[in-house]
Amino acid sequence: MFLNTNAAAAGGLIAALIVARIMFGKADLTMALNGALAGLVAITAEPADPTPLAATIIGAVGGIIVVFSIVVLDKLKIDDPVGAISVHGTVGLFGVMVVPVTDGDASYLGQLGGAATIFFWVFITSFITWFIIKMIMGIRVSEEEEYEGVDIGECGLEAYPEFTGTKGSGI
Repeated sequence: MFLNTNAAAAGGLIAALIVARIMFGKADLTMALNGALAGLVAITAEPADPTPLAATIIGAVGGIIVVFSIVVLDKLKIDDPVGAISVHGTVGLFGVMVVPVTDGDASYLGQLGGAATIFFWVFITSFITWFIIKMIMGIRVSEEEEYEGVDIGECGLEAYPEFTGTKGSGI
């Protein structure tokens, strides 16, 4: 399992790096790191059964998927600044659904049922939790804190003073 987990992470990193280089014309460190995480997530549903080569391929496919998922969510203006939805959601579903390829005891229907159960459980419990937090203390910061940065409002100092761009500048 140790070999397969690391092979999948390496496959995810390399594939994401190559895809990002092709798509953006440069090597993108954040895509490479998300690719490594995607490889880990893709293999986690069943790391014991695949061969090391299959684990690498599963991780590489996860790395490719994560790059496209991040781009699509960004175009849809879904706020996911670190790619967590793409890594854990999109690639997580892929990882669950690829298990029957290397595990003869698993079925696609069983995997889909498990994924649906996880999705609904997380969605419902998260919704309830966030609703309670919103009612008790709120979940939004003021417009001023949003503009200045929460680091100043919450911690009293600027986390990245070297970035002094104005709002909307992309910095």
